[in-house]
Amino acid sequence: MDRLKGKVALISGGARGQGAAETRMFVNEGARVVIGDVLDGEARTLADEVNRAAGSRVTLPIHLDVTRAADWRAAVDACEREFGGLDILVNNAGILNTKGISDTSEEEWDAIINVNQKGVWLGTKIAAPAMKKRGSGSIVNISSIYGLIGSGGSAAYHASKGAVRLLTKTAAVEFAPFNIRVNSVHPGVIKTPMVDIFDDKELDAIAMLAPLKRAARPEEVGYVVLFLATDEASFVTGAEYVVDGGYTAV
Repeated sequence: MDRLKGKVALISGGARGQGAAETRMFVNEGARVVIGDVLDGEARTLADEVNRAAGSRVTLPIHLDVTRAADWRAAVDACEREFGGLDILVNNAGILNTKGISDTSEEEWDAIINVNQKGVWLGTKIAAPAMKKRGSGSIVNISSIYGLIGSGGSAAYHASKGAVRLLTKTAAVEFAPFNIRVNSVHPGVIKTPMVDIFDDKELDAIAMLAPLKRAARPEEVGYVVLFLATDEASFVTGAEYVVDGGYTAV
């Protein structure tokens, strides 16, 4: 229960789905968590729930539009002001569009790239100085199996998640002298609100392509994120962890 004791984490897209699962898991392991999201009501509800269960203020909700540097600065400032610093960043926020290259408009392309790619860059850039003050840190970037393989659709999503994969490796090299580790996690099909654009039949058909023949629960990805956030992963940086039920092994 103390794998993250004394650590402070900032989780973008932390109000629901995978981010909410990570928030609960991190708190259960002793961390204090700033929940960053544009879904202010859901972030407050989650924070209230977790704080009540813990019997103290261990989470703080904050408005975070990951495409805005000012929001990132405010979130990092909140970590330092309210909890004393920042040790862990999970770049979890993301959006999905399934259109191919020919069908994607310029506005749709920009929206995906701004959240999924620019948001990760901004978060990493603005969180790193706070981690340098602490003498160490862990940044976990949520990419996707579609940052590793193609599918014939979701062009902007693929492009953004592939960029996250290589930005992660670049950041790992740049920040290694400061003992800041940077790794990426590549989930397959997960049952979160992001995939609500598919009906159950479509989602099941995609999930059945994996050897394990099912979609993942958010917690199954969260356990990998948790490991990378802990000191147990002290010699792990620049790595990519695939959590896909074997989807990319076929």
